[in-house]
Amino acid sequence: MLPIAKILKSNGIDGDVLIGLLGIDAEEIETTEPVFVEFDGLPVPFFIERITPKGSTRAIVHLTDVDNLLDAEEMVGREILLDAEDEEDDFEDFTGWTVYDGGRLVGTATGLEDIPGNPCLCVAPASGGEEVLIPLHEDFIISADPSSRALTMSLPEGLL
Repeated sequence: MLPIAKILKSNGIDGDVLIGLLGIDAEEIETTEPVFVEFDGLPVPFFIERITPKGSTRAIVHLTDVDNLLDAEEMVGREILLDAEDEEDDFEDFTGWTVYDGGRLVGTATGLEDIPGNPCLCVAPASGGEEVLIPLHEDFIISADPSSRALTMSLPEGLL
């Protein structure tokens, strides 16, 4: 599960909630696919019936079956999650993230080169020089920390 937002507070009496977006724009959220909210450690699916952007990092959302203030208040503080398996062909935009090979600084991601069957991360080396392409393969990714915008990878010997 991939967190895309946090429910900040209820909004009105009809079940709407104010959410804080986590590295995604409101327009990027697909309303035809379910989102999930954890209750008792289990992801519960909801559909977004309505989403209204409020600036670049917040939005007012109405979820299915959240129809009153009491239901909305129960959601406050919880994260809205996407099923990462449904997103297997869409890659995170790591632009601006710091890239590490183990504990060694590689550089800053400048974009994604979407080569069919082999998407690559474009990285400006910290030591200067020409931009390098690093295959964005799940076997190479150790961790991705959105809060610090750090991508830690384990790259094959000689790739850099």
